[in-house]
Amino acid sequence: MVYVDDRIWDFDLTAGLAEISEQRREKALRFKHELGRRQCVLAYLLLKRALREVYGITENPVFGYGAHGKPLLLAHPDIHFSLSHCREAVVCVVDSQPTGIDVETVRPLNEELVRYTMSEAEQWTVFNADNPALAFTRLWTMKEASLKLTGEGLRDQMSTVLERPGIEFETQVSADGRYVFSVARHALKRP
Repeated sequence: MVYVDDRIWDFDLTAGLAEISEQRREKALRFKHELGRRQCVLAYLLLKRALREVYGITENPVFGYGAHGKPLLLAHPDIHFSLSHCREAVVCVVDSQPTGIDVETVRPLNEELVRYTMSEAEQWTVFNADNPALAFTRLWTMKEASLKLTGEGLRDQMSTVLERPGIEFETQVSADGRYVFSVARHALKRP
């Protein structure tokens, strides 16, 4: 289940800080700028909402971390989740299987970044799209969601990330076209 909230500046930050775990509050307050604090709190509030609505869990989740730093729910290791944020929105996905999510603001295209992070086929897709900036953002969110799925995080060879088999993606563009998010999951094996 995917949850999206683009009201980063429209919630009471003080009230939000009071609703979250001490672990998350400490992390939020370490951010230098208010935007980072708001994104951190809102992402956690989305996770709380998802856990309540999907699994009936009402307590504040406490995070542990896997071998590569991928967060997990200490009290519910069978529930998988992923969080992401950008300047425009915060997203959360919860699932019974490993999952990853990424959200990014659509920005003007940087051709050098495209050439550095995309395979030749992906570059062709971006440069021949009706909206190259949107095409790049879509592919980028797929790459990051894939790396969050596996717990790897960003790496030097971003151009090869989408070449691995067995991962399915769900990608959506916001109604106003300001941001894109992608969810990555392992493909289900079909008989």
